[in-house]
Amino acid sequence: MTESAAFVLASVIAGLCALQIALGAGAPLGRFAWGGAHERLPAPLRVVSLVSLLVYGAWLVAGFLSLGVVMNALSRSKPERFTMTPVALVLAACAYVVAMS
Repeated sequence: MTESAAFVLASVIAGLCALQIALGAGAPLGRFAWGGAHERLPAPLRVVSLVSLLVYGAWLVAGFLSLGVVMNALSRSKPERFTMTPVALVLAACAYVVAMS
């Protein structure tokens, strides 16, 4: 099950990356992104589409680690709350630093 989910996730992300590259190159696919207001994206949105490629990787990890902070903080286990929440927070903070760089 885990391998299947990982494959689906990787496949969908790869497809989204291909779409963003095509949008950045000026393909007439704007109706699928950025509110669908443009058939071909204007230059600023083309740049943002290309930058979003970085977001699909690093921001996904940062978001997942942030969820870990919340889940550990809500744990019924007092040791988990006080030990793993700070660990998850450090990991999430590092991931956000990487994602923003």
